[in-house]
Parts: sequence; structure tokens; C-alpha cells
Amino acid sequence: MVLKLNRLKVAETLKSIGLTFFTPQEFVGVFKVPPNTATSFIKRNVKSGLFIKLRNKFYALKDAVPSRFFVANKLYEPSYISLTAALSHYGIIPEVVYGVTSITTKAARELTTPKGVFIYQRIKKEGFTGYGLKLIDNDRVLIAEPAKALADYLYFVDVKRVSLNDRLNLKSIKKSALLDFVKLFKRPSMFKLIDNIYAEYKKPRTIY
Repeated sequence: MVLKLNRLKVAETLKSIGLTFFTPQEFVGVFKVPPNTATSFIKRNVKSGLFIKLRNKFYALKDAVPSRFFVANKLYEPSYISLTAALSHYGIIPEVVYGVTSITTKAARELTTPKGVFIYQRIKKEGFTGYGLKLIDNDRVLIAEPAKALADYLYFVDVKRVSLNDRLNLKSIKKSALLDFVKLFKRPSMFKLIDNIYAEYKKPRTIY
């Protein structure tokens, strides 16, 4: 028997099972309807305002969208939060960043959605480590450890893809862990970069 879809009951069900971010395949699995029925219902209710479309085949309840970090993990897999998004989260850089930055082993991408910009930078598989699940804004998200987020960032500084932030706060960074992660990139120049960063960091700072 095919379940007749009611928009209010659908929203209640999705919220009750914690599936406020979903694909059409997941929708079919929950409501036991044919794929074409699910597709039609989803498209109709994007127009009605019940759902928002984040990317092809990725949708969310408009009034219950998960955190941007959670969305970033799901929009492009495999990936984990790193670089400036993670550095800002940990207080390693003082700025609040605009886009959510992640690391992936797939091609680099930039996705613009109704919930913000999501930027994915590619590294080799050997460097795709140093991350784990953490509870952030009530969502469990994959995010780099502080030292790995910095190592990822310094890699892109070293290859001249980004400029070095001159206000790094290294208090939460274990230098030994940072150096271990840097070894994964097999770029001797990164060690010189770290030496220079720590030398500058240890200098007395003038307060104006």
C-alpha cells in the first residue's frame, strides 16, 4: 500500500527521525513511495516553501536546516571541515569566515547554495586524516583536529594558493602534532614556513 503524502505529516515525520536534510532516495525509504512520486512531491514543495533545494538531489526542511558544517559534510563526500572554517571555529584565526571550507580527495569544488557557499579543496589521500566526529551546533560533524586544520592551511599557503594570516593564535596547537601532520605532505619547505611562523609568534607584540 502506497502512503498518501501529506505535507504537514511529512514535515513532522522528518523532524521526528532527525532527517531534516535528505536525498530523494532517503525520502523514498522513509515514506515507502515510488521514486517518481517522491520526486514530484519534493519539487512541488520546494515551490510551496516546505523544502529548500541545496544542490541536485539534496534537500532540507526550510524551517529546520542543519548547521552549515553538517551540510558541508553531506553535500560533497568524502570531506571534512578544515582550513579557515576550522581555524576560525577553534579561534586560531580571529576572523569570522564567509564560506565553509573543507578538504576532500575529489576534485576541488565551490558550491553556492541558499545556505551559503561551500568550498572544497583537494589533497592527496595520504593527507586525508587527522579529523573526527564532533558535536557542533547540535550536529555531529567531521572536522579536522586543530593541528591538522593548520597543517592543511599551511599546505595551501606553501603552494601559493592562499596568503598567510599574520594573526595566527597558536596556543591550542601542539607543535609536535602539527609537524607530524606536515610530514604527510612531503614538502620540506613547509617546515621552514613553520619555523618562521613560530619565530614571529614568539616575538613581543606591541599593544596600541
